[in-house]
Amino acid sequence: MHEATESAHAESSMRAIFTVWFSLLGLTGVEVFLAYQQLELKLMLSILMGLSLIKASLIVAYFMHLRYERRSLAFTLIPALIFVVGMMFVIFPDSIRILMMRVK
Repeated sequence: MHEATESAHAESSMRAIFTVWFSLLGLTGVEVFLAYQQLELKLMLSILMGLSLIKASLIVAYFMHLRYERRSLAFTLIPALIFVVGMMFVIFPDSIRILMMRVK
């Protein structure tokens, strides 16, 4: 009985891994397709950043196994993520510096 349950769990986890892997492959294909389209720069970057966030969350959830961890571990990572994003936009506004260099 235990072997059948273990086999079913392994099969379902392999199915989930392959589903996520093919989803990541499909999202990468969409990103490559969008790279060749003539879209406005802000729209293109917004779409690509959104797709990258989706891909990163899938990778962290399934391949780094955070989906199967306790919620408290995931909740400890959220403040770190907010801190890093805040550093990128508030403390070290590199994107603004590069924009100002282009304007001059």
